[in-house]
Amino acid sequence: MKKVLLGMSGGVDSSVSALLLKQAGYEVIGCTLELYAGSSCCNINTYIDAKSVCKQIGIPHFTFDCKDEFKKHVINDFIDCYATCKTPNPCIECNKYMKFGLMWEKAKELGCEYIATGHYAKVEYSDEYNQNVLKISNAGKKDQSYVLWNMPKELLDHILFPLADFSSKEEIRKLASDANLKVANKPDSEDICFVPDGNYKKFLEINSNLKPKKGNIVTSSGQILGTHTGLYNYTIGQRKGLGISYSTPLFVLGFNSNKNEVIVGEESELYKKEIVVDDVNLLIYDKIETPLKVTVKTRYSAKMASATIISDSKNRIKIVFDEPQKSITPGQSAVFYIDNIVLGGGKITSEIK
Repeated sequence: MKKVLLGMSGGVDSSVSALLLKQAGYEVIGCTLELYAGSSCCNINTYIDAKSVCKQIGIPHFTFDCKDEFKKHVINDFIDCYATCKTPNPCIECNKYMKFGLMWEKAKELGCEYIATGHYAKVEYSDEYNQNVLKISNAGKKDQSYVLWNMPKELLDHILFPLADFSSKEEIRKLASDANLKVANKPDSEDICFVPDGNYKKFLEINSNLKPKKGNIVTSSGQILGTHTGLYNYTIGQRKGLGISYSTPLFVLGFNSNKNEVIVGEESELYKKEIVVDDVNLLIYDKIETPLKVTVKTRYSAKMASATIISDSKNRIKIVFDEPQKSITPGQSAVFYIDNIVLGGGKITSEIK
């Protein structure tokens, strides 16, 4: 019987994953990672619900204190990004270092051949690439392949996604209800787990040296239009809450950290044709040898966009879109797909044209 360590948050997705894995004949061990005290996925109810489900299903459950590692890899990155005028995606860092990093190490210590999570994604063997590949699941808009591009390539042979073939959350809740799991109707957590009230600005001010520092709001030509309350309070594409008046609607285009300026412009200026990504992780090829046609997502909710990717001499990748894309944001991830397979991805730099 193959042994699998399943990450459990106390929610319905990971609970049903435990049920499905056991029904499929795996020896399942549930685990909950203690990441941040008081977070939406790391509190007493999380542990109680996860342990309760495991007891009901008849599998063991462990908790692992990972708060120091979470602070080092996720919290600090979150703060550093805002300090350098980037917009982070902490879920991607958490997946890389915690769920598919530290949890895999725990799995090996427990003699497990696999790790599993309740993500809506799919891993299966590809004859074309002669390896296991990460693919888009059947979950439509709920597909989470975008946030998994940064996992170690070697883990593709050791990952199970039990929810890969489900197309709706209603199906998952019904399975939980039919099995009398008490989490069947537990609400989804939508916020950043360590900012459960959604106020990331307050979190930054309490947990870092970032403090409100006023500066100018300027057009791309340098015209001063008003005053901002601190660069980290603004996001690219933002229109409301700027406190300025102009003859046409203006949007945040970017930042000049040296001059402490928020740069604004008209909507047409938000569209960009080329971007560069670094911190590249490829899940199929070892490197991109020649220009390659792909589709790209530049944020979780974005639509796929056709593009060509080209490697440069600095182990970065330039993305040239067929059509200019709106509100490209440094710090976010650009993820490359070939058909429904995740080729890899990288972090968007400030080099945007």
